Amino acid sequence: MSDISNELLHAIELAESGDWETAHRLAQEHEGEAMADWIHALLHKIEGDSSNSRYWYDRAGKPEWFSRKPETEWSEIRKCLVEDCGGHCE
Repeated sequence: MSDISNELLHAIELAESGDWETAHRLAQEHEGEAMADWIHALLHKIEGDSSNSRYWYDRAGKPEWFSRKPETEWSEIRKCLVEDCGGHCE
C-alpha cells in the first residue's frame, strides 16, 4: 500500500474519531488525487457544506455518491484504498 493510501486511511480514522480539522488537512495535502478529493467531498458533506461537497465529488469523479450515507462511503473508500485501485473501485 502506498504512503498516500496510508495517510488517507489515517484521515478516515481521524474523521470518524471527530478530528475533522486534521482529517481535512490530510485530504487537502493530496488534492488532485481522486481518493483524497473523495474524502474531502465526504468531509464537507458531513459538515453540512453541500455546495463545497458537490464540488469535491465532481473533482473526485464521484458525483453519484452525494446522496449516500457517510458510513457506506467510508467503507467503500477504505476498501478502495486497501485494494489500491486509484479511486476506480465500486
